[in-house]
Amino acid sequence: MGRMNDWHRIFTQNVLVPPHPQRARQPVKESAAFQCVLKWLDGPIIRQGMLEALSEVECHLRVSFFDVTYRHFFGRTWKTTVKPTKRPPSRIVFNEPLYFHTSLNHPHVVAVVEVVAEGKKLDGTLYTSSCGFGILQIFSSQPESPTSAPQDKRLRLYHGTPRALLHPLLQDPAEQNKHMTLIENCSLHYTLKPHPALEPVFHLLPENLLVSGLQQIPGLLPAHGESGDALRKPRLQKPITGHLDDLFFTLYPTLEKFEEELLELLVQDHFQEGCGLLDGGALEILERRLHVGVHNGLGFVQRPQVVVLVPEMDVALTRSASFSRKVVSSSKTSSGSQALVLRSRLRLPEMVSHPAFAVVFQLEYVFSSPAGVDGNAASVTSLSKLACMHMVRWAVWNPLLEADSGRVTLPLQGGIQPNPSHCLVYKVPSASMSSEEVKQVESGTVRFQFSLGSEEHLDAPAEPVSSPKVERQLAGKPPTSPSSPPAPAPRGLTALQDSPVGPGEFPLEGGISHLEADLGQTSLVLETSIAEQLQELPFTPLHAPIVVGTETRSSAGQPSRASMVLLQSSGFPEILDANEQPAEAVNPSDPVTFNPQKEESDCLQSNEIVLQFLAFSRVAQDCRGMPWPETVYFTFQFYRFPPAVTPRLQLVQLEEAGQPSSGALTHILVPVSRDGAFDAGPPGFQLRYMVGPGFLKPGERRHFTRYLALQTLQIDVWDGDSLLLIGSAAVHMKHLLRQGRPAVQASHELEVVATEYEQDTVVVSGDVLGFGRVKPIGVHSVVKGRLYLTLANVGHLCEQKVRDASTLPPSRSRVISNDGSSRFPGGSLLTSGSSRRKRVVQAQKLAELDSELAAMLLTHAQGGKGPQDIGREVDATRRRKLERMRSVRLKEAGGASGRRGTSVLAQQSVRTQHFRDLQVIAAYRERTKAESIASLLSLSITTEHTLHATLGVAEFFEFVLKNPHNTQHTVTVEIDNPELSVIVDSQEWRDLKGAAGLHTPVEEDMFHLRGNLAPQLYLRPHETAHVPFKFQSFSAGLLAVAQASPGLSNEKGMDAMSPWKSGTVPTKHAKVLFRASDGKPIAVLCLTVELQPHMVDQVFRFYHPELTFLKKAIRLPPWHTLPGAQVGMPGEDPPVHVRCSDPNIICETQHMGPGEPRDVFLKVASGPSPEIKDFFVIIYSDRWLAVPTQTWQVYVHSLQRVDVSCVTGQLTRLSLVLRGMKTVRKVRAFTSHPQELKTDPKGVFVLPPRGVQDLHVGVRPLRAGSRFIHLNLVDVDCHQLVASWLVCLSCRQPLISKAFEITLAAGEGKGVNKRITYTNPYPSQRTFHLHSDHPELLQFREDSFQVAGGETYTIGLQFASSRRAGEEEILIYINDHEDKNEEAFCVKVIYQ
Repeated sequence: MGRMNDWHRIFTQNVLVPPHPQRARQPVKESAAFQCVLKWLDGPIIRQGMLEALSEVECHLRVSFFDVTYRHFFGRTWKTTVKPTKRPPSRIVFNEPLYFHTSLNHPHVVAVVEVVAEGKKLDGTLYTSSCGFGILQIFSSQPESPTSAPQDKRLRLYHGTPRALLHPLLQDPAEQNKHMTLIENCSLHYTLKPHPALEPVFHLLPENLLVSGLQQIPGLLPAHGESGDALRKPRLQKPITGHLDDLFFTLYPTLEKFEEELLELLVQDHFQEGCGLLDGGALEILERRLHVGVHNGLGFVQRPQVVVLVPEMDVALTRSASFSRKVVSSSKTSSGSQALVLRSRLRLPEMVSHPAFAVVFQLEYVFSSPAGVDGNAASVTSLSKLACMHMVRWAVWNPLLEADSGRVTLPLQGGIQPNPSHCLVYKVPSASMSSEEVKQVESGTVRFQFSLGSEEHLDAPAEPVSSPKVERQLAGKPPTSPSSPPAPAPRGLTALQDSPVGPGEFPLEGGISHLEADLGQTSLVLETSIAEQLQELPFTPLHAPIVVGTETRSSAGQPSRASMVLLQSSGFPEILDANEQPAEAVNPSDPVTFNPQKEESDCLQSNEIVLQFLAFSRVAQDCRGMPWPETVYFTFQFYRFPPAVTPRLQLVQLEEAGQPSSGALTHILVPVSRDGAFDAGPPGFQLRYMVGPGFLKPGERRHFTRYLALQTLQIDVWDGDSLLLIGSAAVHMKHLLRQGRPAVQASHELEVVATEYEQDTVVVSGDVLGFGRVKPIGVHSVVKGRLYLTLANVGHLCEQKVRDASTLPPSRSRVISNDGSSRFPGGSLLTSGSSRRKRVVQAQKLAELDSELAAMLLTHAQGGKGPQDIGREVDATRRRKLERMRSVRLKEAGGASGRRGTSVLAQQSVRTQHFRDLQVIAAYRERTKAESIASLLSLSITTEHTLHATLGVAEFFEFVLKNPHNTQHTVTVEIDNPELSVIVDSQEWRDLKGAAGLHTPVEEDMFHLRGNLAPQLYLRPHETAHVPFKFQSFSAGLLAVAQASPGLSNEKGMDAMSPWKSGTVPTKHAKVLFRASDGKPIAVLCLTVELQPHMVDQVFRFYHPELTFLKKAIRLPPWHTLPGAQVGMPGEDPPVHVRCSDPNIICETQHMGPGEPRDVFLKVASGPSPEIKDFFVIIYSDRWLAVPTQTWQVYVHSLQRVDVSCVTGQLTRLSLVLRGMKTVRKVRAFTSHPQELKTDPKGVFVLPPRGVQDLHVGVRPLRAGSRFIHLNLVDVDCHQLVASWLVCLSCRQPLISKAFEITLAAGEGKGVNKRITYTNPYPSQRTFHLHSDHPELLQFREDSFQVAGGETYTIGLQFASSRRAGEEEILIYINDHEDKNEEAFCVKVIYQ
């Protein structure tokens, strides 16, 4: 109990007052550490009357933080040691160091120092009085603040008490206020300076806590020497890793009654707060979370781990019998009440053997509450529900680290008593009539197994530990040797992972890491068999860098007010609604209240989506030496419209923009004509999409609304001149939901992020985190600029006229019946199927109906031109030769008699040909009669149906099959298309039927399967059965080509052509034959499948060397953030399956264990340069792969590879061969890193036709490592890519011969000039060239110099100022006349 008292004492003594809420909402900055030494107090600070009236007068100082802007004291008041005073008053020496760190870097955040005197009255009571105070400025508006030199300063003191600063008459600045009077001849001497040595112990000291160097901080070793200042050079205690297992939470009286009462009280509170009556069924418990962290009395040492607890009964139902027995046996003391359990091990690596270090458990409940007053809207969609969290119990335990392990039972606490999270906690039961033993368990208990060290099993004999209640337990299993292979995870032991978080990562947007049992590292006993088989370990390829999505890399927000002023004054066209009124502007940072019923009941059924590109600005952190593009263009894909490629837009700099800052608007977008001149119209560029009933399929409106509510639009930004990718941005489209309004618009400021991938290097041992797990390597994200974009949705009334029935899409019915096709319409045997619907059939020539018959006839060519004659126009050469032969024979006959004889012979020849043709026709009819009759009769049993399918989506339908005969049949289902299949699994049939909303019966074991043969089913006489089918296509094929056509209209909007009316949409056919036992068909189903364009959630672009394998791993975002992801059952992992549209690409995902993130692995063979291979990756979250959760489009650009091995700062030259095209081309070379790679010729040059020319390249890398540089050769007239290279750099750093250090002031001040010397080591005169790896921070007085042999030369350096404080290492390269490195100096610049 003594150790627990130490923690409680330190915790209660160090409760901090938080800063003002308005100050806390400001952007978070890095915390800065300071040391303040209060030296001595000079002057008659204590009044003479007090000295005469009191005895044993002593003095001390009090220091507090104060926010002048909001008149708010915060932090905790700190006191010095008490010092005696002398008569007459003289100097009072304190010499006490004070340490703190804070991120509130503002001049109005000050420290108030109060002088307090205390003494005893005549009656012996203690009297305390304030003698004055001073305002100590920590930060200042000057760039040199805080001062770095530890010089003495004098603090002026004022009469009165610091409470006077709260008076409203004391306006800022307080020092110049007339109510503030100075104490003459009194001052406090002190020093204030930054203290970087405190940064490694920030995790032990809360922010804004004032501590003395003489104070013992839990987690720090005592100071060396006699000074006793442990914070001047702090030293950390050695941490110890602890493990917690088998956590059980028992709540009073039972878990069910506890949660029932909790829900009832929440409903009552909701009603008492005036929020209306809440239905009890609308409020439910979503999760039970446990926060576990190590607390040193001052604060949490690390961010607490957040895990999810589940009821014990749910665990028992999903485990094996043996494992369930273990659970039951371990919870015997619960007296039959259900407990909350954690099925994973908790690792606490930050434990320290100190009495103040304790483990804090906090039990938190997450509830779902409807957004509206009534709970009706809450059941429509999960978007209308909000999550609220309440802390219900907490406990603290100080471990006895001398014991290796043991089982601990702790009482839970609640109510209004202070807790480490400083929040309200759910009440505890009334314990007025309870004994001390009953009080220990009335609030609930937590039990767990504690162990130290790195052992991986918990079955060692338990040792007793110091706790309120200790249970001894003996081991029941033999230990497993460390070399034993880990056991595979049983299928039922996994649990739902809503937010898998990678190593070293925090959950995004408050996501929760669901840590589950990692059975790969536990001691479950493996069952031995006669022939042991090696078990495969979960393995992640180490060569695959992990890639994250754009949504996690790019951030968005609303433009600043200054940027909005510039945008409004630039003359961009205004977006108007249908009534010519300005669209309502919404703030993109505001939450969206989404009601799907309101969207469906909107009278404006047509939505005109407007994308308005306004401006594109560079960021202030961008290197000033990097060139800014002159033109840009954008590519993206909205919904299932074709991908959009905007024209080139000119970047025009604003004169009012001035010096770019962190959020300044610098360039607007202006359309340019083909000749390069500006358009006379307004600036910006608009794209319009009309999404209405003419475009959407029946029932698709709700799907489109969900797309707007959940999806993000990814926009790629390209350089219009170099054709290089600048970066990508992502914007949420949820603000396009009008919710009954006529029109809405939202202006966004998007970060354009570029992702650079390094070469796939071999991972060293430091990168390996476990069994095949890796951390992200070779991936760097850089913010390149900011895109200003306006998204709008304008509502329109749909057209009143009804479209023709032929243009309507076919029925979306899921049940296909063949009852209507059982009648024979009659007609000719050679009549096409389309003409049999007519009542009157006109006689036609046989040769015009059958091309095969027409080819065998001799006299048909002399007839009139029918459809078949028109088709034979291509055979004109053959007919011309026959005419020439006929003319030659006529000339040979000659004379009148000859002509008469020839005419008689010609007539006989024609009659002979006619007779022969009649015989051919008769024979042909006899031969095809049986086939034609059978084909025509089959139309009576044929059903035609049109199916609209999307890539990766399983289109489910049922065919009503009826046995028309009086005898039973075993029907075989034959399908000629592999993408169409029969659903033979009854569970899959049931799930797809439920998703489609069908209520037809489901039969178990309906089909008889015979290996790879067609399935069979049994039909009784005249029996009807529903046969389930599924069509699913993973092949993009022509669909990708049709979807890649950038057919967008400028300003006029998209042509709302229906996908089924467009001629570019590919069509597929499938035929199903239901064959009876005698081999004759009883029904035929002919499917026409029209593929529809699909949505793309994310686009990835990879640049890779040609004719090699690209191997990448793309990390899936946290599962609960994926739109459309299904919520799994407790105890089950969400299934993740991937499919690829290209069968030649290896695409797979592996389950790496509970709590581990999921990665999608790709292995792609790149083609020859400049081939671009694009494919789709489809991700499913359901068992049957029915509906994709995500669809990715991946582009792999194959480039010519050039390997360069070089030294940083040294010029490396190489040549590339250019081969001319068929015509003369004016080309120019562009590079992605112009500071490191130069080309010769530099500008535009002529590439002769069919010629060979060298392109000279010079590479001077600025930093060491392996990375890629892109080099494009572009036709400047046509803006076409002529050639492209991928320069693979392998750079090493030269040997550093000298090192320097300099301290500069951070801010917008002027630069500083310095000098260094260099001695020529050669006996003769040499010329040297100077280079730097940070040209934006260091400039030379001259870039080259000459120095005689053995002489010394002074090099002039000019250091530029930096905007932020920190450290930077700048390398200076001294190269010879061939630009080879001679020496390298390192200058460490400290910006303060």
